[in-house]
Amino acid sequence: MTQLANKRIILGVCGSVAAYKAGELIRRLRDAGAEVRVVMTPGAAEFVTPLTFQALSGNPVHQHLLDTDAEAAMGHIELARWADAILIAPASADFISRLTLGRANDLLTALCLASEAPLAVAPAMNQKMWSDAATQANVQTLASRGVLTFGPEAGQQACGEVGEGRLLEPKKLLSALAELFITGSLTGKTVLITAGPTQEAIDPVRFVSNHSSGKMGFAVAKAAVEAGARVILIAGPVKLATPDYVERIDVISAHEMMSAVAEQLNVVDIFIAAAAVADYRPMEMAEHKIKKTEDELTLSLTRNPDILSSVKKQTPWIYCVGFAAETQNIKQAARDKLSKKNVDLIAANWVGPAAEENSGTFGSDNNALQLFWAGGEAAFPLASKNKQGRELIALIAAQYDLMQQQKSLPGRRTLTEEKVVPFKHKK
Repeated sequence: MTQLANKRIILGVCGSVAAYKAGELIRRLRDAGAEVRVVMTPGAAEFVTPLTFQALSGNPVHQHLLDTDAEAAMGHIELARWADAILIAPASADFISRLTLGRANDLLTALCLASEAPLAVAPAMNQKMWSDAATQANVQTLASRGVLTFGPEAGQQACGEVGEGRLLEPKKLLSALAELFITGSLTGKTVLITAGPTQEAIDPVRFVSNHSSGKMGFAVAKAAVEAGARVILIAGPVKLATPDYVERIDVISAHEMMSAVAEQLNVVDIFIAAAAVADYRPMEMAEHKIKKTEDELTLSLTRNPDILSSVKKQTPWIYCVGFAAETQNIKQAARDKLSKKNVDLIAANWVGPAAEENSGTFGSDNNALQLFWAGGEAAFPLASKNKQGRELIALIAAQYDLMQQQKSLPGRRTLTEEKVVPFKHKK
């Protein structure tokens, strides 16, 4: 279940005898690499103690909407933003009814209303309650709003009756949840992504660089894999684990990144330049460590190659996405970059003091993006970088398909179809 690796899952547990199965589900989710936070209704606590789920999940269990400590920081909103997906298992008839009505009279219903994450319910109830017209109407209403239903199964029930209403087994719930993160929108495509900073050497022990953590680029790489793409990730010096099924190439400097990108272009459909490439490098690297002798030291810098512009100029059939980290005039700066580099999409975000309301972005697990393309724009509000990565990939896939329909150039040119001009860069 690699699709669940590093995913943030809220597991809602309702009042049902099947609540005990949530413990096994938590264990399986964690084995799959997911981080789990449990939210219990008051009825659920009558069947299983919160301490059990706390021990299994490794996180505190959330129970109360009016929790003074948590709500001082709007705890239910933070939980709603944190989640990559919300699964209610077991979901009682009462909870399904309240969710259908848009009630927010407890923590679980409130965060379901406040979250934009995919939401699924796994019903568990008496077979007559499940087949009742009111319950079926509620499920259909939720489906019309995009809420998924996993199960229920038929079989022997705790009440002694036989029929549909049993909670889907944890293994099946895990598989159904994993499918939420597989879109197939980029199946058959090759996506090349750069991530992290570059380091430009001053001497053998010092360098010019920036604060980029690489987390956004790595999140985009994971999302592209989920979308079915072959993903090649060229990473600057970062301390991040390679996402599953991603081909990783490590580099240090801007020139190394440029060369690595050039070697891959003949097979690439989409290029996403998420790396924070240093704009300048020292004109000369000192052979030995520069000693501290004078009060002032002057460094002569020269411009690094513009990887994104070069790729788009020399391989215009590749769909190219750039990133813009800005401290002011974000819309104008992003639009200027879109035009100057002649690329297809720019993803912009605030950094530094301008990003204080977002708790910063460099090194943070969260981000907010503004997207710009010819004739359009969109905004992704503050959320986890994993979620932002999936939303960005969904937008890229849609825009790429539109480009394929509108342009006469093929989506990818191969050596067997026509001669490809070798990618060049200035040294």
